[in-house]
Amino acid sequence: QVQLVETGGGLVQSGGSLRLSCAASGTIWNTNVMGWFRQAPGKERESVAAITWSGGGTGYADSVKGRFTISRDTAKNTVYLQMNSLKPEDTAVYYCASKTSIRIGAPYDYWGQGTQVTVSS
Repeated sequence: QVQLVETGGGLVQSGGSLRLSCAASGTIWNTNVMGWFRQAPGKERESVAAITWSGGGTGYADSVKGRFTISRDTAKNTVYLQMNSLKPEDTAVYYCASKTSIRIGAPYDYWGQGTQVTVSS
């Protein structure tokens, strides 16, 4: 079992920044990919960014490229999502997730409880 706890959400004005953190614990030795997802009211959950645990390779949704940065600190078992130039359409609950498979389309195995991000115009 892997436990994921997100922190760092909140209310910010348009154009502002926030940094989300996701602390992982438990049997994380076989975790290969960590990802951030978000779900806005009335919308489906969407992938925002992902990072490979060992090599640090990253991928982003087109909607956040150039504004969001995913990173990880393997010593702290923590993944971060730095969000800059935030827009009202970034408002959502943000979730951290982990998986063993490195295949892009493979489902994630574990999920955090989510943290609310609200961007005011």
